[in-house]
Amino acid sequence: MEVALRLFGAVQLLLYWLTLPVYWLWRRWYPGTRAPPPTDPMLLLSASRLAEGIRSQQLSSEQVVRAYVSRLREVDAVVHAVTDHRFQEALAEARAVDQLVASGASTQEELRRDSPLLGVPFTVKESCSLQGMSFAVGSLPRAGVKAAADGVAVSCVRRAGGIPLCVTNTPELCLSFETDNLVSGRTLNPYDTLRTPGGSSGGEAALVGGGASVVGVGSDIAGSIRLPAMFCGVFGHKPTPGFVSTEGHLPHSPDPNFKTFLTVGPITRYAEDLRPMLRAMAGDSAPQLRLDEPVDLGKMRLFFMEDAGFSLVGVPVQKEIRASLRKAVECLRTKYGMSVQTHKFKELEESVEIGCSTLFSLKGIPQLLSDDDNPKKSRNLAVEFFKSLCGFSTISLQALCFYLLMKVNSYTSSSRAAKYQADGVALRKKFTEMLGGDAVMLYPTSPVPACHHLQVFVRSAAVLYVVLFNALGLPATHVPTGLDSRRLPVGLQVIAGPGQDRLCLAVAEALEREFGGWVPPS
Repeated sequence: MEVALRLFGAVQLLLYWLTLPVYWLWRRWYPGTRAPPPTDPMLLLSASRLAEGIRSQQLSSEQVVRAYVSRLREVDAVVHAVTDHRFQEALAEARAVDQLVASGASTQEELRRDSPLLGVPFTVKESCSLQGMSFAVGSLPRAGVKAAADGVAVSCVRRAGGIPLCVTNTPELCLSFETDNLVSGRTLNPYDTLRTPGGSSGGEAALVGGGASVVGVGSDIAGSIRLPAMFCGVFGHKPTPGFVSTEGHLPHSPDPNFKTFLTVGPITRYAEDLRPMLRAMAGDSAPQLRLDEPVDLGKMRLFFMEDAGFSLVGVPVQKEIRASLRKAVECLRTKYGMSVQTHKFKELEESVEIGCSTLFSLKGIPQLLSDDDNPKKSRNLAVEFFKSLCGFSTISLQALCFYLLMKVNSYTSSSRAAKYQADGVALRKKFTEMLGGDAVMLYPTSPVPACHHLQVFVRSAAVLYVVLFNALGLPATHVPTGLDSRRLPVGLQVIAGPGQDRLCLAVAEALEREFGGWVPPS
């Protein structure tokens, strides 16, 4: 445990309590709003059912795309998540799909095998690159930059028949858990516009959660899929590293460990779409994940923890999140016959130290502080902070805070950081051996639901529940478990051993049946 890091947490906790009256007054003056619930029944079908309807000609792809374009315009007026779109091109591609199906050149079975997402619209996190669309990724110096080609994962979804509609907002170069930047502005949560959708896949999760997209491509470098999925009430899967290509993603790094930390994965409204999306995104690597292999939940073991351990300065896990986790454990034990195993992972108390020591050791993280006139020279961080507070900096405040934490290495000395990295290697081995190929672990995704805008500066300790599993390279799926008393989404994450993604997805499907899955904003 790092004393300086815990003191930083104590300062954040104090600031959180001191600023609560400000947020109370803010809500009194401006109560916020929610995205309107979808009214078109077509918008309530999963991507898998849409694809089946298009193949059988019970639906037309053009009809589906038009419905989603209309819904995107409606929801984006509330949440401000779209940074660039290709609606007309998507409609043209949808008409081509309908002509292909009507021609009878391929049977339904051939279409199901070769193009499982044929004619289904999807959305893309801007950092994952969609050809011809904005590729600024929230960075002011990159404003106006367009992607020269599709990222590999996006290309794979298109090859499976998906039709991209737009790219969605991120924090500056994905360096924050609040989706806000100096190019596209702030994205709002569809369940409460005074709250954040999270980051860095915040724009993507806001559209999926708002019913304006059925499936999307996101990326996860420190919980960047799972945290927004939690805040916006949808499913999000961080795959085992190495199976879904990260080529075409920004930021990128030559550091070989970066490809372990960063993964590209699906965000979906329905659990049944996780499997076909992951299969499509993995491309030629998909057979290694054995996603079509049946999973017998009755022969599986189940571990769980309700929190990372006691901490005076941590963010406590909300009672309703604890309750949903206990209900999930009981459901998997009684309804599916899973064997519940008791084990206390004491090492999770140092999740922040292990996760951040690994993250900040990566080489080649984008250097936003480089001087435009002299790239070998760096701008002064304190000066940039002052300029940002005055509205003159070209770097967002969230990105500057990331650089501050990186500069001080989360208040951890180099020798101690090396120790925590070694602890991470040992913990990965322990998880791998304990989970094997027949066990999962249930764990909170976040200790609290979506926080108010700017509270990311005083609630960053909540990230400890997700960042650790990037450092360990384990697959993890966020599962929504309903809404709390404030009508905000809550949920949990399912973690499995390396390469055992199908176990996460099978448990997610079972828990969707128990909890009901996605609940529309209302």
